[in-house]
Amino acid sequence: MEKTYYLAPIGLLEITGSEKGVASISFTPKVESVIQNPPCLRDCVKQLDEYFNGKRKVFNIEFDLEGSDFQKKVWTEIYKIPFGKTKSYNDIAKKIGNTGAVRAVGHAAGKNPVPIVIPCHRVIGSDGKLVGFAGGLWRKKWLLDFENKDVQKELFL
Repeated sequence: MEKTYYLAPIGLLEITGSEKGVASISFTPKVESVIQNPPCLRDCVKQLDEYFNGKRKVFNIEFDLEGSDFQKKVWTEIYKIPFGKTKSYNDIAKKIGNTGAVRAVGHAAGKNPVPIVIPCHRVIGSDGKLVGFAGGLWRKKWLLDFENKDVQKELFL
């Protein structure tokens, strides 16, 4: 498994993966070792950089994710949430055909190994409140504000 880092406006990201694809993106307090940007992760770093510079709204990278079938189904639905939009955990449960699985959807979202790319920050409570984000609610709010600002800017072009 290869590893690299990306310094985002919301903190340092550790990115792991292989030739199969990106396996994880996580917030980390420090770089553990100086690592060249491995070829298998360069595209992910490039796309994250484009996203944070307002030049990318959809990620198009290969994944190498570990999770249950249920988790992967939830992550697939979350991946479909458009830039600048939000869905509730209840909405996701309905989309996967299991309206009684709202809490399980929340748990699966919390286990998302590639936040930002699979945009679990776009999943909110049914009451519109910000709930649950592995990187902290302040980061979730920052990401939603960042995307919303960009969407609003497009309305006036």
